[in-house]
Amino acid sequence: MGLLQVSVFFLLSLIAMTLAEPPGCKIRITDRGLEMLKAETKKFVEEELSNITMPEMRGEEGRFQYTIKDVKITELNLTSDLRFQPDVGLMFEVQNSSITLNFQRRILYWLFYDEGAINASAEGVNIFTVLHLIKDQDGRLKISNVTCNASIAKMRARFSGTLGRVYDFIGAFVTTGMRFLLNKQICPALNHAALVLINQLLETIPVRTEVDSYVGIDYSLLSDPVVTETSLDMDFRGMFYNLKNENEVLVNYAMNPIVREYDRMIYLALSEFFFDSGLFSYFKGGLFQMQIANERMPKDLEMLLRTTYLGTIMMLNPALMEHPLSLELEVTSPPRSTIKTSGANVAVNCNVKVLVLPPGKPAVQLSSMTMEGKFNAKVSMKGKRLAIHLDLRRFKIFSNQSALESLALIPLQGPLKTMLQISVVPLINNYIKRGVQIPLPDGIDFIEEVVEYHNGYIIVGANLHFRTGLRELIERKLSGETDNSI
Repeated sequence: MGLLQVSVFFLLSLIAMTLAEPPGCKIRITDRGLEMLKAETKKFVEEELSNITMPEMRGEEGRFQYTIKDVKITELNLTSDLRFQPDVGLMFEVQNSSITLNFQRRILYWLFYDEGAINASAEGVNIFTVLHLIKDQDGRLKISNVTCNASIAKMRARFSGTLGRVYDFIGAFVTTGMRFLLNKQICPALNHAALVLINQLLETIPVRTEVDSYVGIDYSLLSDPVVTETSLDMDFRGMFYNLKNENEVLVNYAMNPIVREYDRMIYLALSEFFFDSGLFSYFKGGLFQMQIANERMPKDLEMLLRTTYLGTIMMLNPALMEHPLSLELEVTSPPRSTIKTSGANVAVNCNVKVLVLPPGKPAVQLSSMTMEGKFNAKVSMKGKRLAIHLDLRRFKIFSNQSALESLALIPLQGPLKTMLQISVVPLINNYIKRGVQIPLPDGIDFIEEVVEYHNGYIIVGANLHFRTGLRELIERKLSGETDNSI
């Protein structure tokens, strides 16, 4: 029975692994990327700690009565480190550091009354903070919990004024209370910074958003991030969808991208499914239809068509000879992408019609052809927008009516390919040149990008650049501003 249970469990696990949805997009942040975040994180933590507010302290020791108020942190000297915490998330650690404070004193001793400023320093400050990273219910990266421990080894106070030496008598008593209060404030400040402020920054990562008036994109996480000592790996759905019918989507049968590199700060891997789902969604949205006529019809192309179909026009009606021609293209099935080590291409099957446009009358069809085209696709990255530039490489047309007409169209293939490359392809590239945003927070960009082509997917390796600090990014989020650069 035990062997049977083990076998059933293994079979169910194998089925679950088989049915798991492969990612269309993967992102790896390496320990090199974390190095760049260290300075920003340290600065951000210092800003958060400097805003700590402490309550007024009142007390007495023998004949001393004292009041401590207006506590302000004036300087932080933090020796910090940021690294990956395997299977959990990120760890931020401060060791053997110091914090300088200033506060106002009011002291009554017998009949003597004095007030003034006190400078104090907390020494041997140690903070150990772990950020637990998960996928939330919306598929967004989120800090779910913060584990924090803080300690202060000792605190020194330097009293000023005429009774400075007398105050040293109660210095140890006052600093003990100050150390206790300060220590109690550190972790709540860091918890708020992570669970509220950093999570607000993570909310700027697109999860399910519109790309244009035709399609949207789904960047929801498929699982919790995988954290090792050297990297943070995230699997995203990476799927486009048609805005008019969001449930009509392409099933992902593509290869799961594999990222093995660690040399750069960040790696973005995109499978063929990422591109195919976009092509599928635009096809379903009716975008892949085009009419070239009137002012959009190049004179050379019109002359070529008129010469080719002169006999057809004369046989139909010689009176049509002077009327303008139209070239209609309609993609008949979703285009498909193929990615190999040699590069990427997109295959398109298209129905092409040549029409005469008599004014005030229905169009007259001269020919119906099938076009098979193959475009070279060059992938590029700018900032955090992924763009594709197409170049028509292979082109073939044949008649839908007869083999004889297909033979007659052979002389038309070369010139028509040239005309399409000149007139149609630039229109497509102009539309898609803005690209699509990849799942990074506002204010963080790719720089020094390198695109590598693999069998079934591409990998973009890059370094990261902060255009503004974490504080500015969060304040922009709170004020409702958007990142106009994307």
